[in-house]
Amino acid sequence: MTPRLTEHFTLEELTRSTTAERLAMDNTPPEGIVRALGVLALGLESVRSLLGVPLHIDSGYRCPALNAYVGGAKNSAHLSGYAADFIAPAFGSPLVIAHRLMESGISFDQLIQEGSWVHISFAPALRQRILTAHFGPGGATYSNGA
Repeated sequence: MTPRLTEHFTLEELTRSTTAERLAMDNTPPEGIVRALGVLALGLESVRSLLGVPLHIDSGYRCPALNAYVGGAKNSAHLSGYAADFIAPAFGSPLVIAHRLMESGISFDQLIQEGSWVHISFAPALRQRILTAHFGPGGATYSNGA
């Protein structure tokens, strides 16, 4: 049985990666990162409560090899266990979700509307940084706001 970090989020859910499984990468987080995943899970509980629907987590913790493979930023909060990419189709599109989170009182470090998903980080700085990702031939670029 996988450890439950909070009422609705398990350690397995926040570390599972089909890419890592396909490539036989060990995406098991060290103990310090498990503590950060607990912080992430608490933040995601706030998001779930705000939206009133379940969240589908696409990506949570990424080990360095996995993060490099998927083209993640070298300083990605996924590496430290503080970030997740998610959708909540029962609530609305990622843009609608991002706007609702912007209007809420939820403290986060970074919120990025990334096209078909939402990235949220609960790293300790809690900067309330809001961005939109734009994908093109040269890779992703970001603009302020959502």
